[in-house]
Amino acid sequence: MRNFFKTVLATFVGLVLFVTLGVAGLAAFFVILAANSQDTEPKVADQSILTFDLSQPITDSPISADAGEVIGAALSGSSTGDGAIALRAVLQSLEQGAKDPRIVGLYLKGNMGAGSGFATLREVRQGLEKFRASGKPIYAYDGETWRERDYYLTSVANHIWLHPTGLLEVNGIGFQTPFFAGALQKYGVGIQVLRVGKYKSAVEPYIRNGSSPEDQEQTRKWLMDLWNEFLNTTAKSRKLTPQKLQAIADSQGLLLADQAKTAGLVDRVAHEDELDAELKKLTGEEADEESFRQISLESYAQTAEAELARSSQNRIAVVYAQGSIISGDGGTESIGGDGLASLLRELRNDESVKAIVLRVNSPGGGATASEMIAREVYLTNKVKPVVASMGNFAASGGYQISAYATRIFASPTTLTGSIGVFGVLPNFQTIANNNGITWDGVKTGRFADIQTISRPKTPEEMAIGQKVVDRIYDEFLTIVSTSRELDKTKVAEIAQGRVWSGLAAKQIGLVDELGGLEDAIANAAKEAKLGDDWELEEYPRRRSLEARLVRRLFQSQVEHQTATDPLTAELQNFKEDFESLKQLDDPRGVYSRLPFVPRIE
Repeated sequence: MRNFFKTVLATFVGLVLFVTLGVAGLAAFFVILAANSQDTEPKVADQSILTFDLSQPITDSPISADAGEVIGAALSGSSTGDGAIALRAVLQSLEQGAKDPRIVGLYLKGNMGAGSGFATLREVRQGLEKFRASGKPIYAYDGETWRERDYYLTSVANHIWLHPTGLLEVNGIGFQTPFFAGALQKYGVGIQVLRVGKYKSAVEPYIRNGSSPEDQEQTRKWLMDLWNEFLNTTAKSRKLTPQKLQAIADSQGLLLADQAKTAGLVDRVAHEDELDAELKKLTGEEADEESFRQISLESYAQTAEAELARSSQNRIAVVYAQGSIISGDGGTESIGGDGLASLLRELRNDESVKAIVLRVNSPGGGATASEMIAREVYLTNKVKPVVASMGNFAASGGYQISAYATRIFASPTTLTGSIGVFGVLPNFQTIANNNGITWDGVKTGRFADIQTISRPKTPEEMAIGQKVVDRIYDEFLTIVSTSRELDKTKVAEIAQGRVWSGLAAKQIGLVDELGGLEDAIANAAKEAKLGDDWELEEYPRRRSLEARLVRRLFQSQVEHQTATDPLTAELQNFKEDFESLKQLDDPRGVYSRLPFVPRIE
């Protein structure tokens, strides 16, 4: 027994020493790394092709996580956003590449898989159009399938090539919502809802088996706005008419490579080696070279950032508000009410910050956190300009935190509005009772157990909850009426929880301008009367070099992979949907958000 304890003690001491020395060594490594290392600008060879891998997700904000977050995410198998590239990095690379004499062309390769939203893609498309206008050619090629989002970008190219076995999907865009009412009823989970606004469809997945007529109406309207944007822009690039593209969508839908060429949607059907040979001619290389001279857009972004960087004592802060709005500090994929409110206060009190651009890409979230952020935008706007830039969606709470901005910019394809609130009140009485679980208790007031999940709410309790929801909705209407200088009755008419495209939102006065992030930044400089004397600073801060290195050490093999089979893709969708449900943390149980993040297919 004594030997046993000696062995255990020795093992324990050994483990402590190993862990201590390992952690110390790792800490020393990062101290040295932080002190002695710098990001090195990539070398750009003369006559290079700038390659843009379309499978790389495009996010609003630069990646921002510290080393601890990165290690934790890597060990848990989750993602902190590596593998993605920031929208401004894409736009800057295209702008600089168009002027850079070392860059002789642009190559768009592959397809997007899950892809980015149409509002993001519209800004990228405008960047591609400017690159093409410089006179440098754009080549686009894929060996598999291009869908509408892919073609929305690749149709800009001078030379669109498709593999002989490739496919081009032009069949319209769709949107589906999962409904859980049948499953909840089957398993004995009761759901009661509170809501204001006949179009506030966020509660429908829990109480219906299909969309309401009102939800069908609003969805059809904003989908048609997105579809018309696709038809008009792609038809113009290919010198076709929108009517011709609509006819193709209605009669063919999925085109084989030779059919796509006959229809005038692609220029050539060819193998990848044939494209390589073409690009070698452009870069002046011999045919027997292994590949053409190239630099990835991700690598080139460092060069573009350095070339386009400004230096000034006047700063414009770009604050990225991305994800669901929740209580607390938030994270890389959520907006914390406390965290963003604190940041806005900090920037408001910083005299070197002359203007703020609030980039919103959010389906909304908790009513309390949304109101907290909106209040800080209101107070900040009294001190310095705050310009809101709406991304793919800025709906419900996402619209609320934008409403007090000096000026609101949105893409025609932004999903916004949804001015309404709701509450979902589950109870587990039936499923619990069916499995032998019951509750009993003592209370000192009639409504002491109003928050219980052991039974449905009584009519009196529902009435109390409805008063809370009605009050929050009225406050929401007041915010919009005051900030947008609209009559409250008018706001009530266009609210009702209805979603609008950015195009429609401008027509009814919910946004001021149609434009992207760069337009909003330019407007912020104008509002602050800065001329060209300003520099940009982005929040949250981007990840440090050492943090990125840790991520590389623990690199997950799933990066850059997208689900290709329908079953896996659908399972991933369900996982994301339930992750969004976990973020429903409002202390009053009242929310101003979309039911799920929209997926346009």
